[in-house]
Amino acid sequence: MATEFDADVIVVGSGALGSNAAYELASRGKSVIMLEAGEWIPRWKVVENFRASPRKGNHNDPYPNAPWAHTSFDGDYLENTGSFEFKPGMLKLVGGTTWHWAAATWRYIPNDMKLKTLYGVGRDWPMDYDELEPWYTKAEYNLGVAGSDTEDQSGRGGDSAYPPRSKPYPVPPEAETYYFQRLKARIGAEGYNFLHEPNGRTNQPWDGRPACSGNNNCMPVCPIGAMYSGDVHARHAQKAGAKILTDATAYKLEKGEGGKIAAVHYRSSKGDDVRLTAKYFIIACHGLETPKLLLLSDVANSSDQVGRNLMDHSGMGLQFLADEQLWPGRGQVQQGGIFNLRDGDFRREHSAVKHALTNTVPNRAIAERLLKQGVVGPELDERIRDMAARWVDVSTVFEMLPHPENRVTPSQKKDALGIPGLSVHYDVDDYVKAGAVKAKENFADFVRIMNGEVIEDDTGFQNRDHIMGTVIMGDDPKDSVVNHECRTWDHPNLFMATTGVIPASGVINPTLPGVALALRSADIIAREI
Repeated sequence: MATEFDADVIVVGSGALGSNAAYELASRGKSVIMLEAGEWIPRWKVVENFRASPRKGNHNDPYPNAPWAHTSFDGDYLENTGSFEFKPGMLKLVGGTTWHWAAATWRYIPNDMKLKTLYGVGRDWPMDYDELEPWYTKAEYNLGVAGSDTEDQSGRGGDSAYPPRSKPYPVPPEAETYYFQRLKARIGAEGYNFLHEPNGRTNQPWDGRPACSGNNNCMPVCPIGAMYSGDVHARHAQKAGAKILTDATAYKLEKGEGGKIAAVHYRSSKGDDVRLTAKYFIIACHGLETPKLLLLSDVANSSDQVGRNLMDHSGMGLQFLADEQLWPGRGQVQQGGIFNLRDGDFRREHSAVKHALTNTVPNRAIAERLLKQGVVGPELDERIRDMAARWVDVSTVFEMLPHPENRVTPSQKKDALGIPGLSVHYDVDDYVKAGAVKAKENFADFVRIMNGEVIEDDTGFQNRDHIMGTVIMGDDPKDSVVNHECRTWDHPNLFMATTGVIPASGVINPTLPGVALALRSADIIAREI
């Protein structure tokens, strides 16, 4: 008698990666159940929450923060034991953390994936760029990515497009803002390579989304939905037949016969426990919650690497006033950056470096700063007008290497459902610190070129919310959690759809590669079922 299952595939997590995988499977006729710990909230409600919030600088504040589905800014969400305060901006709701992001959708270049072979540090990916390229393309079309088909994205200043592409970007790049034009004209003239940032913020109607109208509010929320967020493909998956269960926190994966996973157990906020079975399971609850679920379940960890090798693009920032009015804050919050240290032999000695140009309206930060200095009244108004027009904000990220001692584990502290929370141990390594020296040399150059007045050039290391490495991908089951298919070595029907599989971080937002990998895994599962 054939075994009966609740679904062909259960996807745990409804963010961009899980939702794209679920849609791929459902659209190919597979029965799919998605589990989401949080709720499904309409965009208008998030926008209203933002308008009513006095905490405009907290990008998580407009989103639900239930005691059984914390946002990561909640003080009860995780405990830190390392030298670095790890405090990423993860969300728990249908669509996940891409509700608020700068929508950067870069591809890793081929050399990023061969770091150990080429430069003798870190790890290689267990696949070549060419193998992932078709899935990059599919992911870009799913997200409606706007990008340049003519630039060398390696940062080497070449005059032809790179990396290789099988199809052009689905949406052309938007026009350059005045802020970007002026910085590019002056700083670029001294040898710095300015690149357009491919992004999931469409500038023409795409897949039911409107064109960006320049609200400059990508974080904490795009008010009109021009910017891609994971709820787009959650809705697509639902229309294709997938069943989405909210208020469903997965807390255990149950092992069955033949090394396979037999069931997932979830708990609702009312304390109800439910067991669901499937032929295949995809864990897609981001780079911190995914390893926690595996560790709580004692699965997929024969290598003792689950939760280890945690990487973020630990970054730093520069703010200064230029000698001319640049008018930042028009258009999207990020349009591109400076890429002279993305790739090269220097990676033997120090991390790669990316400088992004932050293009948010700076009035709040300036006003807070001036008020602390005691500036009030007409002088306050005048100085805000002047400083806001000349404000330059550079957000820099560094390439982190995977270290087993940087790790996430379940904590002794439990949430409202009685499920253990998270403990993170994270230290910034010497590779990044050496890269920071080079970045600060660049900072001094930027200020000199723009004849600037420094506001802040030593922010210390900051979170960048790009979580990688915690269920690391490799070609040896002794030192990795998943293989090149993102299939766990220990359980043939258990796949990971998270940026936690990424073994070499480069300096780019890992969301697009994560979606590409998730789509590829879904394709493998669809062909096996």
